[in-house]
Amino acid sequence: MKEIVLVKYGEMALKGLNKKTFEDMLTKNIKRRLKSLGSFVCTSAQSTLYIDPQSDDIDLADVVDRVGKIFGIAALCRACVCEKDFADISEKAAEYCGDILSTSKTFKVTAKRSDKAFPMKSPQICAELGGILLERFPNLSVDVNDPEVTVTVEIRDTNAYVHAENIKGAGGLPVGSSGKAMLLLSGGIDSPVAGYMMAKRGVHIAAIHYVSPPYTSDRAQLKVEQLCQKLTDWCGGIAFYCVPFTELQEAIKDHCPEEFFTIIMRRLMMEIAQRIAAKDNCLALITGESVGQVASQTMSAIACTDAVCRIPVFRPCVGMDKTEIIEIARKIDTFETSTLPYEDCCTVFTPRHPKVRPVLSDVEKAQNSFDFEPLIQRAVEGTTMKTFNYEA
Repeated sequence: MKEIVLVKYGEMALKGLNKKTFEDMLTKNIKRRLKSLGSFVCTSAQSTLYIDPQSDDIDLADVVDRVGKIFGIAALCRACVCEKDFADISEKAAEYCGDILSTSKTFKVTAKRSDKAFPMKSPQICAELGGILLERFPNLSVDVNDPEVTVTVEIRDTNAYVHAENIKGAGGLPVGSSGKAMLLLSGGIDSPVAGYMMAKRGVHIAAIHYVSPPYTSDRAQLKVEQLCQKLTDWCGGIAFYCVPFTELQEAIKDHCPEEFFTIIMRRLMMEIAQRIAAKDNCLALITGESVGQVASQTMSAIACTDAVCRIPVFRPCVGMDKTEIIEIARKIDTFETSTLPYEDCCTVFTPRHPKVRPVLSDVEKAQNSFDFEPLIQRAVEGTTMKTFNYEA
């Protein structure tokens, strides 16, 4: 019995004349993600993508697991391929769905007849197949409102397909369809979630991280690299930039008022990030900031940070509380790594009494009391890059 995976589009289906571009990008992302599993033929029709394995030894459970993390997909399912003949459909439906039907109490049948030349209409297919399944599985009764199992028959151009379980997809848009942006990736909980959320909107993510040896350890950098690797499950390949930040932090400590340490540090990070972003064709920056979460994330502080930015800054977590952010972090498997006790450079020289409502003119005056430009340039030149790719 031949089995394939059916992928249903989400908002991609509404893209009108541009839909083909999104379909091609989604297909490319799927093929890249499945490459190590074997050979597949991917075809699309009627807002559905058909993933057809070219070998019987390919485990479709692995296929579903990987495809379920690819953005641009509303739902997916494993399906049995049938001839467009009701006798073949009914026989294979009973066999293919037998395991789940034999252990369930209620079910219903739905039908989608895209090929209007098929001689039976959808209500007739549902009634006839429902009767056959009731005879085959006496443990079942029909419940059209809240069934344990829904057996779906789809009559399409070349074949019919039967499946009994729809799996929710990752949603969003295919990664790469909305351009590229640079994620400021700390070792905390919030920034990996921000990267995930922007990737869901089709943004290809690069990441930048700041290290301050000897104040931060190699283990702190390794922790962030592990977060970057985990994000590839959702975001695909990520270019990771590591910036030496010690000189700049020491200069801030030596030449700036303590109450402005954090906000000036954030401004310098943004300056470096946008310079490296320009080299990597990134059109925006991404941070994990949430309004009011810490002193550097008040409205006033964010305004002072943004004043140095020449490209857009996306903050997808801006209106979320910590509980909501943690929920997503657990879903994408970054929470446990984020909570490892290795400090990042944001905790170095933390002021005892940070300015909660900084005034931009005061911040600029404090920052301009020292010429940071040579140190910024050295940090940019000393930045190293490595690439993280999806690993099964």
